[in-house]
Amino acid sequence: MAKLSIGSWAYAFGPYTDNPIPFDVVVKTLSEYGYDGVEIAGFPPHIGPDDYSMKKERDAVKGLIEYYGLGVSGFTPDVGADPAPGSDAGQENDAYFKFFKKNLQMCLDLDAKLIRVDTASSPDTGVPGVDPKVAWDRIAKLWNRCAQLAQENGVLVAWEFEPGFMYNKPSEVVQMVEDVNHPNFTVMFDACHAHMCSVVAARQPEPKETLKGGAVEFAEMLKGKIGHIHLIDSDETLHGDETSTHRPFGEGVLNFDEIISAIMEAGFKGEWWTIDLCFWPEAWDVTEAAKKFLTPYMEKYG
Repeated sequence: MAKLSIGSWAYAFGPYTDNPIPFDVVVKTLSEYGYDGVEIAGFPPHIGPDDYSMKKERDAVKGLIEYYGLGVSGFTPDVGADPAPGSDAGQENDAYFKFFKKNLQMCLDLDAKLIRVDTASSPDTGVPGVDPKVAWDRIAKLWNRCAQLAQENGVLVAWEFEPGFMYNKPSEVVQMVEDVNHPNFTVMFDACHAHMCSVVAARQPEPKETLKGGAVEFAEMLKGKIGHIHLIDSDETLHGDETSTHRPFGEGVLNFDEIISAIMEAGFKGEWWTIDLCFWPEAWDVTEAAKKFLTPYMEKYG
């Protein structure tokens, strides 16, 4: 059966900024609830590469996770520190690639086999001062290089598309993966983001693009391209007018039987399913219930 993890960022920023749940408490509690692993927020107050720069510090984090019998389903670099790959700043002195390498090393030190990337640019403005075609080509070329380096080190690259970042139309997502053109570059399919991008067309530049079959059709379009999954419900709203509201299971409109079945039929073979409670104000309180909700689906599809 598949392994279940949850993203630690849900307890580190947003509603938890002023009172974050310490990483060691997160790991201990997830173990008590019967989770198999944690997906690491690679930024303060959790485990960022600058704050944990020494090997001894990273070994201690790895040892903590292992002590509680958990694995690491993936590593999410600090989006706020990410020099957007399509920007002039991201190109200057190879800044984006160096940023990626720094975080890839964190993956290796923590035994994470997957690293998340995104465009780090607004869907409203694109990349300021950069022609859209130039930005697209820059990103595709950079992600190809990143995918190659990660492959050489046994780490999978997964791009998390979402309403809050540039390239949030289904056809753009498919085209970008094809243009990156590397077997180690995949899509992180978040059920909530997929619904918001394919049904609601949230924050899409005109002309907006929807799919009659919603997230199920979106998964079909990405056959062979899904490398990792995030699961959570959607109430078809945005959090702060920015990105998808990640509503707890059972409080939204998603049909998980249909969506998870479509993901599997699209060829997803990853060993991890990750719950994403990003920005939910009571994320800590619903963590145990989230596992209980998904367990029957894991028994059926995992």
